[in-house]
Amino acid sequence: MSDTITLGTYLFERLHQQPIGLKSIFGVPGDFNLVLLDKIEEVDGLKWKGNANELNAAYSADGYSRVKGGLTNDSKSGGNGYAALVTTFGVGELSALNGVAGAYAEHVGLLHIVGVPSIDSQAKQLLLHHTLGNGDFNVFQRMSSAISHSTVMLKDKDTATADIDKCIVESFINQRPSYLAFPTNLVDVKVPRSLLDTPLNVEVPKNDETQEEEVIERVLEMIAKAENPTILIDACCGRHNATIEAKKLIDLTKFKFALTPMAKGSKYIDETHPQYLGVYVGTLSYPNVKEAVEKSDLIISLGAMLSDFNTGSFSYSYETKNVIEFHSDYTKIKSAQYPNVRMKEVLNNLISHKDLTSLVEKYQTPKITKDPFPSTKTSGEITQQFLWTEVNNFFKEGDVIITETGTSSFGIIQSKYPKNALGISQVLWGSIGYSVGALFGAVTAAEEFDPDRRVMLFVGDGSLQLTVQEISSMARDGKKPYIFVLNNDGYTIERLIHGEESVYNDIQPWDHQQLLSTFKADNFESIRVDTAEDLTKLFKDADFNKHDKIRLVEIMLGKMDAPVNLVEQAKLSAKTNSG
Repeated sequence: MSDTITLGTYLFERLHQQPIGLKSIFGVPGDFNLVLLDKIEEVDGLKWKGNANELNAAYSADGYSRVKGGLTNDSKSGGNGYAALVTTFGVGELSALNGVAGAYAEHVGLLHIVGVPSIDSQAKQLLLHHTLGNGDFNVFQRMSSAISHSTVMLKDKDTATADIDKCIVESFINQRPSYLAFPTNLVDVKVPRSLLDTPLNVEVPKNDETQEEEVIERVLEMIAKAENPTILIDACCGRHNATIEAKKLIDLTKFKFALTPMAKGSKYIDETHPQYLGVYVGTLSYPNVKEAVEKSDLIISLGAMLSDFNTGSFSYSYETKNVIEFHSDYTKIKSAQYPNVRMKEVLNNLISHKDLTSLVEKYQTPKITKDPFPSTKTSGEITQQFLWTEVNNFFKEGDVIITETGTSSFGIIQSKYPKNALGISQVLWGSIGYSVGALFGAVTAAEEFDPDRRVMLFVGDGSLQLTVQEISSMARDGKKPYIFVLNNDGYTIERLIHGEESVYNDIQPWDHQQLLSTFKADNFESIRVDTAEDLTKLFKDADFNKHDKIRLVEIMLGKMDAPVNLVEQAKLSAKTNSG
């Protein structure tokens, strides 16, 4: 074996090597990245997963990263999600930015690799294609800088490997996208192979000891005084690999706990747990959940992302000011903020603190009054309430469940995930069509962990039209997801907010039953379901439950039928928009 490798190979070896551990790279070829893409084949165990377009590639990388983080076992260096996509300069990278911005907003770790013109071409300001014609080769990097944790343009072969390492490590630790511009003339530059002998160090920086001690002291004081505490788990708890600590805290303290919409389906968090309240969405919560959370005299918040759709338009209404917020890079207790006291480490030290066990001895496993919202409907047309109740009979332990922005992400709140289920939804960024691209990444990652794990998508007919091409990539690769298309004749979520009969919320109807054959899937099943009886029968069908082919299930729903909480959220959103 040669003592040197190319810089392009070095990049992909680093991404494949533990603790990053990627097995798939997403993206779209273009003339400024073609030589770089050749290097993927030189890394044993790493595969190229070409996408239909760059936007879908970014969505796929996002879905892959979430599933990788959700299924990787916990450790100091291996519990975060990560992914990579490759685009070409200008036209390709800009097409991906919406998806990259979503990953940034929702704390999803990934590396956006851009093949760019040679350093010599940039220095001469050549009038190359894919440029703006003004000689500015840094303009697209500047565009990405606002939605990236860091941006790097490789320029010097002597520092390039260190630049690559830093770019990967920082985005992995902080769970944000990073941008790496790779000039064509550096792809084949030789670097020492021995640089790979030292694995990347992705351990989270240590907390400030003095500040952490004060945090733990104050937390213990508040727990000692509390009579009715609640733990509220949000998205960043999972994104930053702290859900194992959350589970230990729940089990040790016996405190009741709730999830936010963005945290539903988080790793290690069991919705069948006796202390589980349900999903808390402020005024949009089910009554018993709302009362149980808001009447607490201590709120321990883990990884909060207080967006409008995640909080019922900012309608949290705690009766106490005793709120402790643990975040990925700081902690807040009431109005006091402690920078550089990161959630994972401080929770670990809190759980192991000698005084905590004695303080929580007074607590018993709480009696949780569940909010039953079963559908009494057993026949006739399918309603949203019936669908999201009946789907509980289809879910199995370990399922990966993806819901699109709109009726799906709101409806799934009323469903109950089984043990070890993993949920994916883009509640904060809310890009319509995200879920279809994310499905390709998610099913790819899930298959790498367990070929028998089921992956399913619930997407509206309107959202599907934005990114439907990515079903073609899944058909090409022989993936076997369940794709549930909720056909409610257009953009129902938008109709509820404004323009119920407006033409801009209409879509051209498609023959969904022909999609899988159009994309030439080899082993597929297409089904249309019109009645409640047929849906119940389908979910119970043993053959349908087998994970053996790609399936598209079109579920016919009323045009203005929607989950109750979405109807109320739409009213709040309309009021906010008019204010």
